[in-house]
Amino acid sequence: MHDVISFEKVSFRYPDEENWTLNDFSFAVQKGSRVVVTGPSGCGKTTLLYLCNRLYPDNCDGILTGNIELFGKDSRTFIAGEINHRIATVFQDPDAQFCMQTVEEELAFTLENLQVKREEMENRIKEVLALTNLTDFRYSIIQQLSGGQKQQIATACALIMEPEILLLDEPIAHLDPYTAKRYIEWLDQLQQNRQMTIVAIEHRLDLWGDFFDRIIPLSESDEPSILPKRMTSIKPEISIQATKIETKTFLKPASFSLQRGEITILAGPNGSGKSTLLKALCHLIPRNGLIEPTFLGYVPQSPEFLFLTKTVQDEVAYGGGYGVDNMLQRLKLMDIAASHPFSISHGQKRRVAIAAMLCDGREVILMDEPTSGQDAAALSELYQLIDERAHDGTTFLIVTHDMEFAYCLADSIILMEDGSLTGKFPALAVWENEKLLLEHHLLPPKGLMQCEKSFA
Repeated sequence: MHDVISFEKVSFRYPDEENWTLNDFSFAVQKGSRVVVTGPSGCGKTTLLYLCNRLYPDNCDGILTGNIELFGKDSRTFIAGEINHRIATVFQDPDAQFCMQTVEEELAFTLENLQVKREEMENRIKEVLALTNLTDFRYSIIQQLSGGQKQQIATACALIMEPEILLLDEPIAHLDPYTAKRYIEWLDQLQQNRQMTIVAIEHRLDLWGDFFDRIIPLSESDEPSILPKRMTSIKPEISIQATKIETKTFLKPASFSLQRGEITILAGPNGSGKSTLLKALCHLIPRNGLIEPTFLGYVPQSPEFLFLTKTVQDEVAYGGGYGVDNMLQRLKLMDIAASHPFSISHGQKRRVAIAAMLCDGREVILMDEPTSGQDAAALSELYQLIDERAHDGTTFLIVTHDMEFAYCLADSIILMEDGSLTGKFPALAVWENEKLLLEHHLLPPKGLMQCEKSFA
């Protein structure tokens, strides 16, 4: 097998940064192989992908040294856009790559850029939708879909180009556990059938099993830490009361209450309405119903939507909160405190948004996928911060597909399916109910299974 990607002593840094994001880095990827790149948040994983597909340095002012070869040819000799149909990319934030309103239009737009003949487009679109199990979404408006559904559509847009190399930046981060498992099985079959080369970025490899041939670590290792099962911090008084919260288009009337200091996980399949419910509670979308209190903190799935200032430090301090320096230190943001919040990694952006909300002193905090893009050290610190704040009386409602993180934190679980709130349950009642887990596309956490073995 010959090399399709080759880096020889490659260094790269952004124009406003003194430190090299990649420094004297060499590696090679053989045709048809499956490679995963791991490492702490902000260590340069996404930058590496962008050098592989020529997005960098073609579309930024970064400084690049060393030699990069793609398909045995100096990467600098490819003309603009030439490489992009041979190397397709699924970005960490799928919203960043959509241009059109509907799924069909997005797929057609991709083919138009490749100058595919109109008479060929219909078959190509049908084939890729069938391949990705998205036929029912052909005419859907992309921005009305869930983050996980968008991720699948972004993958379809990449595959419709029939690439030789597929670059994936945390492809299962926004997928529910069941869908993630199916996605990996489907990708495994697809790679075997098409003999594609796959290069992926991933923090957690537990769901991938033996999918990858090779692991390339950047910087120090990122072994998952074992988080302890926390002691409950629930206090008797009601902290949040939601009554018949609904939207006209999707969300059916949902009523629930959370107690002070309670940590509740909001879980369910992709597209079940979890993010919609959080936005409705915050009145970010039109809704009916009552919510008390109305002063809620919110960390969205796309954290950059919150950013208003020019530095990470100013962003965290923007709400006039307290303990800014301590929060920067604990969430591993001090080294980038002077950086622009749009210039940092996806995982770092998420931690900036979390830090800003934790410093803001809100009594109720809603978080949408806070663990996405986080390395083991950041997850451990986030767990401790949430635990501490809950014991101080802060109430949390957290959307996550990370069942290990949920198992360690949750007092209770609210389940959703098809726009409806299935119910609110004690956490253990969900973990031990196989039928409930299956119906909501969840897998039992490994922490529970290990605990059961230790008492067997």
